[in-house]
Amino acid sequence: MIAIPYLTALTTYFSYGLLFAFGQFRDFFRKIFDWCSSNNLQGYAPICLGLEDFYIRRLYLRIQDCFGRPISSAPDAWFDVVERHSNDNNKTLKRTSKVSRCLNLGSYNYLGFAAADEYCTPRVIDTLKKYSPSTCSTRVDGGTTALHNELEECVASFVRKPAALVFGMGYVTNSAILPVLMGKGSLIISDSLNHNSIVNGARGSGATIRVFQHNMPAHLEEVLREQIAEGQPRTHRPWKKIMVIVEGIYSMEGELCKLPEAYTYLDEAHSIGAVGKSGRGVCELLGVDTADIDIMMGTFTKSFGSCGGYIAGSKELIEYLKYTCPAHLYATSISPPAAQQIISSIKVILGEDGSSRGAQKLAKIRENSNFFRSELQKMGFEVLGDNDSPVMPIMLYNPAKIPAFSRECLRQNIAVVTVAFPATPLLLARARICISASHSREDLTKALQVISNVGDLIGIKYFPAEPQKQQQDGKTVKFE
Repeated sequence: MIAIPYLTALTTYFSYGLLFAFGQFRDFFRKIFDWCSSNNLQGYAPICLGLEDFYIRRLYLRIQDCFGRPISSAPDAWFDVVERHSNDNNKTLKRTSKVSRCLNLGSYNYLGFAAADEYCTPRVIDTLKKYSPSTCSTRVDGGTTALHNELEECVASFVRKPAALVFGMGYVTNSAILPVLMGKGSLIISDSLNHNSIVNGARGSGATIRVFQHNMPAHLEEVLREQIAEGQPRTHRPWKKIMVIVEGIYSMEGELCKLPEAYTYLDEAHSIGAVGKSGRGVCELLGVDTADIDIMMGTFTKSFGSCGGYIAGSKELIEYLKYTCPAHLYATSISPPAAQQIISSIKVILGEDGSSRGAQKLAKIRENSNFFRSELQKMGFEVLGDNDSPVMPIMLYNPAKIPAFSRECLRQNIAVVTVAFPATPLLLARARICISASHSREDLTKALQVISNVGDLIGIKYFPAEPQKQQQDGKTVKFE
């Protein structure tokens, strides 16, 4: 749990209050001018109402240039960011023909497979020529190729489960699977910071949902005992099923999960391929047998440089999902070139390409992540997350510091992702740094220098900096 400094919380509340007051003031005059205007549409209800509309108009649009920045190259360690400009105070943004070459600290390209690869890319091109970009069909019709069967066998072997089922979209993997697995009379116990796809899937299942405090096994046990004792609402009958849902690495916190001893659904979207000695995720990293995890979910959009997601579990579970899951029955199957990219990248990770590049990538992402996190903390930034995690949020808090950090970093050719409400609680805005194995030490040193300077400029170093000195050949080198 994040403990916000009292003064920081006070100034953040004051900033939002000021924005809200000025927004309401402007809306008051807007209503007067709209009433006087003859262009009002009579009889039509506005599409957007309430505080959501107010937030978009009066807060989000002021800083929307910090979000959704288009790129014009592969999301490698460095990429091209398309410059945009606005002629109407940021209400609309227009792309220009200019691009900025920026260091990429925002993409989920953990192992560097998103760029051209000497092993993966030629095979993907051959697959494109053989199968075309899409199967144009669902899995149960004409959308299953030999590649899809090979991919499912490859994934099952990689995560050490008897069987697996792949889908064309990672988000849908959660939101479509959970309503199939759980239903009325079932109980879902979910971590309070689980991803939106899990939240929507749980709500759509019709099951009763209970939430436990983030990464708090003691509170989870308390909720479990209470719910087992009480049973279903009103009838107090025993629950038909109870499932605990956690994530391997929490994407907004960068924290590793504490695996519970219960019927568990594990979302490894950010951890599979990125952590563990051979890239097999948090189970390998924490020394947990995958046989103790009932259902394993993951995506191919992060470490594998592709798209889609998977569910891995018992053969009985996978056979059941093949006949009941709408994402399998009605959605177009994963693109064959995308499937080949996943197969090839897994072979590289396991060393089946005949090289040691996979092991080198895994060592590099771990080394880069721990180095970058350590240096940020020494500088005085409040950095969330655990060691070995490639996701490291830097807390910003104040709404004025969101665009200030993002724009100033971009001006110095560092592309970062800032995250604010509603993706995070109102007071907990942050910049989310994602580290890649494709980053060199020179890249990370440059990024640290820029972030340190920007941190000093906008005042987000909430802790005293530590003196950093290294002894090299009898000489003292100071890192600033």
